[in-house]
Amino acid sequence: MTEYYSEFIKKYPMYADPLVEKAFAIGEKAHEGQFRDSGEPYVIHPYAVTNILAELGMDKVSICAGMLHDVPEDVDEYPIEFIRDQFNDEVANIVDGVTKLKKFGFQSKEEAQAENVRKMMIAMAKDVRVIIVKLADRLHNMRTIDAKPMEKQRRTAHETMEIYAPIAHRLGMQKLKWELEDLSLRYLDPI
Repeated sequence: MTEYYSEFIKKYPMYADPLVEKAFAIGEKAHEGQFRDSGEPYVIHPYAVTNILAELGMDKVSICAGMLHDVPEDVDEYPIEFIRDQFNDEVANIVDGVTKLKKFGFQSKEEAQAENVRKMMIAMAKDVRVIIVKLADRLHNMRTIDAKPMEKQRRTAHETMEIYAPIAHRLGMQKLKWELEDLSLRYLDPI
C-alpha cells in the first residue's frame, strides 16, 4: 500500500478498491523524481485532484483518472495504451479526454474561449467526468499558482474566469465555480 493511497483511504474509506490502489501506485511511480514549480514533489498535484474529486463524491473510475490524468502526457513509459491495458476503457478515455483538453493552440483569446468551450462541450457529451476531472485539475492549479511567473498567473486566471468557472456554473457546481472565481480575481484584480 502506497503512502498517498493509505492517507487517501483514511479520509475516504469508500474508495478502498484494488483498482484505485493500483492507480495510486502507478501515479506515484510515474511522477517519481518530478517536481512542481514550487519545488514540491509532483505527485502532490494528482493526489490533490483525487481529494477534490472525492469531496465532489465522484466514482472510483474518476478517482483513478484523477490520479493518472498527467501520466501519459508527462511520462513516455506510460502512454494512454498502458493506462487502457492496466485499467479499462473508462479510465483511459477520461485520462485521454483530460489530456486532449490541454493541447489547444490559439491565435486570440476570443478564439481560445470559443474553441475551448466548444471542445469541452464535445468532450462532455462523451463523458461528463472528463470535464469534472479537468475542473478539479484546474482548481488545484489555481490553489497553487503562486509559484508561476506573474504573466502566467494572469493568463491562467483569465482563462479560468472565462472558461472553467462558467462551465462549473453550467454543471451546477456552485462551490467550485465560486472558488475558481475567487482565486482568479486574486490575480486579475488584486486589491
